[in-house]
Amino acid sequence: MSDLPGDVQVTVGWLYPSALSTYGDRGNVQALVQRARWRGLKARVVHIEPASVIPEDIDIYFIGGGQDRAQAQVAETLVGTHGSVLRARLAEGASLLAICGGFQLLCHEYVTVRGERIAGVGVFDAVTHGSRDRLVGNVCANTRWGQVVGFENHSGRTWLGSGTEPLGRVDVGHGNNGEDGTEGVTSGRAIGSYLHGALLPRNPAITDWLLQGGLRRRDPTSELTRLPDHWERATHQPFAHKRG
Repeated sequence: MSDLPGDVQVTVGWLYPSALSTYGDRGNVQALVQRARWRGLKARVVHIEPASVIPEDIDIYFIGGGQDRAQAQVAETLVGTHGSVLRARLAEGASLLAICGGFQLLCHEYVTVRGERIAGVGVFDAVTHGSRDRLVGNVCANTRWGQVVGFENHSGRTWLGSGTEPLGRVDVGHGNNGEDGTEGVTSGRAIGSYLHGALLPRNPAITDWLLQGGLRRRDPTSELTRLPDHWERATHQPFAHKRG
């Protein structure tokens, strides 16, 4: 059980699930909720669509991936009304996970393969350029949370700004752009990544880091109890022989 009072609730805000919900990324939301509940915490999920008002009590935000058309459909709202709210909540200590297309929208801009520019929120100091070739396959990356694994499938090439911290460095796979060895990005309590799989069920240390940030937004003294993660760690074994 958690050291928190029993009436504390963790609220996950899922941004645009009807448009950006590709490659099973809903598993990230399920992992956040389940790992909270395993600790005796109350948890709920709020779906936030473009016409929605973002509630004030969101502790952890999630935005998934989608095709270029779906990204363009939500970009105006995300950059406008929702973007200013999101930046303010992150400054207050909320956590965020953005995967693939969502990751791209939280950078400064996404330039499609046709040269169309989709403005981003600017949470991450990075830009993305479309490509006709896709980067697809398993990924293993070294991060501050240890070895992180997942699956990538993206045509966009993301380039981080100078001094921006990546989520990790790839041992296996392409990463952000297939050239500089970086995968994803971190900024404050926000993470962007190309890793599907879904990312959080296979990498519980990141899940718990996001949960801890969300809980401390409500109670700065909160601490998560440890959970046994035997099955989650077992998902890393197929990569062991590839690391040399």
